Amino acid sequence: MGYNDVTKSSFWTNLFKSKAEKEELEQVLTSMPPFQDFNPAHISGIVKLMHNRIYASGEMIFHQGDPGTGLYIIINGQVSIKQEEEGNTWELTKLSRGDFFGELALLDNERRSATAIAMEETQVLVIFKPDLDNFISNNPREGIKILKGMAHIIAIRLRNLNQDYFQLYKQMKNN
Repeated sequence: MGYNDVTKSSFWTNLFKSKAEKEELEQVLTSMPPFQDFNPAHISGIVKLMHNRIYASGEMIFHQGDPGTGLYIIINGQVSIKQEEEGNTWELTKLSRGDFFGELALLDNERRSATAIAMEETQVLVIFKPDLDNFISNNPREGIKILKGMAHIIAIRLRNLNQDYFQLYKQMKNN
């Protein structure tokens, strides 16, 4: 492993190297439900809270049971979300550009319910809970938009889970 590999996987890096990167980030943010209705000034406020991180292929982003500290937004790459129980591992989903994960950490103080692993070199932006809480306190209208957007995504995920559960239930009843 060379020096560049170590710096990519070990340190939080500066967020922007160019105006193009900032514009790309703003484009990704405004495509996400929690930030879709934000004006440019508030998008800039959110951007200032973000920390850029690049993970190598196969690198663990967080482990099931870790403290939940922030929301991750995928800029490039792919992340596998896995759950572990009694020595078995199940892949719950694969996420890519524009997807976010770890949002439950922003809503409660519980430990991570799953493990997140980079499936290829992956760039994510992280918003830590204390920073977002402060932004919401200072910008309550935008905070409501963020929370409603996250609730919308969580509701969709719950509906999908309920549908999957019902399909599995029907299959088991028919066997």
